[in-house]
Amino acid sequence: MTESRLAPDPVNTGAGGELRLPKPPGVIRQFWSRHPRLTDGLIAGVYAVPTVIGVVVTTIQVGLPTWLAVLNIAAVLAAGLGLALFRRTRPWLVMGLAWVACVVSAPTGSIDTLAILFGLYALAVYVSSRAAWSGFGASVAVGAATSYLSVWLRSAVVVEPFEFDAFGSSITFAVFMLIATLIGVTVGNRRRYLDALIARAHDLARERDQQAQLAAAAERSRIAREMHDIVSHGLTVMITLAEGSAATAARDPERAADAMRNVADTGRGALGEMRRMLGVLTGPEDASAERFPQPDVAAIAGLVDDFREAGLPVRLSTTGPAITEPTLQLAVYRLVQEGLTNALRHAAGAQHVEVGIERVDDVVTVIVEDDGPTQATRMTGAGRGLAGLRERVALYGGSLEAGPRPNGGWRLAATLHGASETGEGNA
Repeated sequence: MTESRLAPDPVNTGAGGELRLPKPPGVIRQFWSRHPRLTDGLIAGVYAVPTVIGVVVTTIQVGLPTWLAVLNIAAVLAAGLGLALFRRTRPWLVMGLAWVACVVSAPTGSIDTLAILFGLYALAVYVSSRAAWSGFGASVAVGAATSYLSVWLRSAVVVEPFEFDAFGSSITFAVFMLIATLIGVTVGNRRRYLDALIARAHDLARERDQQAQLAAAAERSRIAREMHDIVSHGLTVMITLAEGSAATAARDPERAADAMRNVADTGRGALGEMRRMLGVLTGPEDASAERFPQPDVAAIAGLVDDFREAGLPVRLSTTGPAITEPTLQLAVYRLVQEGLTNALRHAAGAQHVEVGIERVDDVVTVIVEDDGPTQATRMTGAGRGLAGLRERVALYGGSLEAGPRPNGGWRLAATLHGASETGEGNA
């Protein structure tokens, strides 16, 4: 049992920003929504004060016993206290006190049903419509029983305050109770509907924040993967060429100069890819992003030539139809790039490095293997490159295997699905 969120909630300062709730229209409604206890106190006063005065006046006029007047006043005050303290949180308790006050008022001849009306309204608004109709049925029975009890105790034909007989008074009480219940059900359903809308708005805001965080994490992972591929490849080739240049500088200056020029070319290529990545990050207004397109399958031949110049004995073989899907081409390029980079870094003594790209129907297989010595660093590295490759391969529902070959060397094998003739992949 909760109050409707008609008053503005505290500002939500979460990841999604603010979510302000609607305010009640009008200054008066805003005032009462901010002071619910004052509202309950006034309702209790409207009920209890006139009722207690009426009991005292009736006691004096009719000459009721003092103990009966005290009991009646105590029941009225208990019902009033319940309205003031528990109308919103424990409406069934208020209903019980109201029924007691109604039954106790039977000897006076003036049936007290006002607290029952407030109680039925509270049940409908703060519990449920089903509870309100259950309370309505019980209240009608209590009102009818009290009317007949009053006639029997007083030996009078009519029952106040309507001056009807017991049956007529019961019908009149039932009509007023029905009106109170219908009003409460209408207000309660509207309140619950607003609560559901507000809860839905909070859920949507949280879902929006979660989606934004997931998208940011995925984008960070993609950027980290691309940066690793660019930096790892470029630096590995540059280091290898620089070391070869330093080793041959004394005996073959011209060859060392060629190696250093290759270092510069490799650095410029890596710098170009870095600028492309930074252009993507800084926004579409950065035209530098357009000058460096993503590498594709056609660039693999040049990639292999760069590794040959770095001293890696690479042989490239391709079979099957051409791959046309752009993101799949990038994935194949990165697979070859990572495999050759690892071979250059860890298989310095390799005599043969084989790169095979095969396409059969919509399946592309990429294999990079060498016959260099299997070093411990191959199996204990940071693993960021292989993790990035696994993510790329997973986009196409494929598989990736990397490990030492039985007869020495290292083998990287990946299978990707979705290479359709129309160029529509699974990514």
